[in-house]
Amino acid sequence: MSNFEDYINVNKNVFEMRLFEALRIPSISADESHLSDMSLCASWFVDGFNRLGLKSELIETRRHPLVYAETAAVPGKPVILIYGHYDVQPPDPLELWISPPFEPTIRNGNVYARGATDDKGQFLTHFFALESILNTAGSLPYQVKFIVEGEEEVGSEGLDEFLHSESGKQKLACDCILVSDTGMFAAGQPTITYGLRGIAAFELLLTGPNRDLHSGTFGGSVFNPAIALTKILASIIDQNGRIQIPHFYDDVLPLTDNERDQFASLPFDEAGFFDAIGLRNGFGEIDFSTNERRWVRPTFDINGITTGYQGDGSKTIIPSKASAKFTFRLVPNQKPESIVDNVRKFIAAVTPDEIKWELEVQHSAAGMRLDLEKSRFVKPMSIALEKTFNKKPVFIREGGSIPIVANFNAVLNADVLLVGWGQDDDALHSPNEKFSLANFHAGILASARFLKELEK
Repeated sequence: MSNFEDYINVNKNVFEMRLFEALRIPSISADESHLSDMSLCASWFVDGFNRLGLKSELIETRRHPLVYAETAAVPGKPVILIYGHYDVQPPDPLELWISPPFEPTIRNGNVYARGATDDKGQFLTHFFALESILNTAGSLPYQVKFIVEGEEEVGSEGLDEFLHSESGKQKLACDCILVSDTGMFAAGQPTITYGLRGIAAFELLLTGPNRDLHSGTFGGSVFNPAIALTKILASIIDQNGRIQIPHFYDDVLPLTDNERDQFASLPFDEAGFFDAIGLRNGFGEIDFSTNERRWVRPTFDINGITTGYQGDGSKTIIPSKASAKFTFRLVPNQKPESIVDNVRKFIAAVTPDEIKWELEVQHSAAGMRLDLEKSRFVKPMSIALEKTFNKKPVFIREGGSIPIVANFNAVLNADVLLVGWGQDDDALHSPNEKFSLANFHAGILASARFLKELEK
């Protein structure tokens, strides 16, 4: 066939069929009953890489295997590492699915299935892009590597351990890491995400009396752990969303004027954004816009509180225990270990002497930010996206965290390009997850154009 674009156009139905094959495998990493499905899915990817002529292998971890593949090395030329994950979230609650979660179904130009956009569909755009080039041009003048994990939805422990091993560092060494596990700013608007927030997650357990007490007999004479908990949590943040932990903002880098202007220029319907979630307006730090608050400012959120009687009616007790799960979203340059230390000191200082406390650090990860001015990979990706979508890409930062991506950036010292094809309404982790087939095919074309632009 004459060129990769012709190949992509002719093979659209074939690409969809193979996507649907992958989506039919219920590779649920959190559910031990799906161990055989996890192995089947990993093997499905290995077989695909082998058919393409890549050197591929399964790399065992303590839980689910990694899939690694590479084209031939080209000394002195850039190395591109493409990351994805083959595991998916559990489909529950099943009764809310319109069509079965592991039987891909097309409706209104979308494919509905668990994993459609998170992340099998998005990752496969790059696989099919490389296939299209290799089957028309025969080779690339640089090396492409793939790493596909099976534990992204449960913490990426296996990949993180491999990444920090000497063999892992050597095998994954690269100049650029390409990830499609994010979304587009708006429908039809190509988007490069150049920053992610980090995270620090905690659970605080308070204990007062050694058992639940009658609030009439003991009320007013003992410190209620539920009251202590609410006071502690309320003291962490003020009425304007400013976090009160000492030294919390010491390492926060200010936004540049260029970034603020760029975010302000985006076609963002603020009223519609809040209306869609049932709110009249937002909340947060003074002097920051909604997008700045949710993308590039650190946050504190209570994720759950457990204490006292939860049944019908009333039960007049002073609970023995009270607990809360809470998280801080961190921004690039904030150090999780410093945040953890300062949070622990703060809890110790504000907890009443009558209350015993335990603070568990559940997980943490740093944020990351790509320097758009210095990266040599931004321009070829921008050209590829504009050619494909007939619009210049916008540059945004993401409020969520992808811990393994930040670790890639730190360990491999490589540029990270986050270029997603998903939409805000794709229902990731929810019933009726979907992926636009138009975006699927556009993603293949844009990825292939990026790979060709790199030749220049």
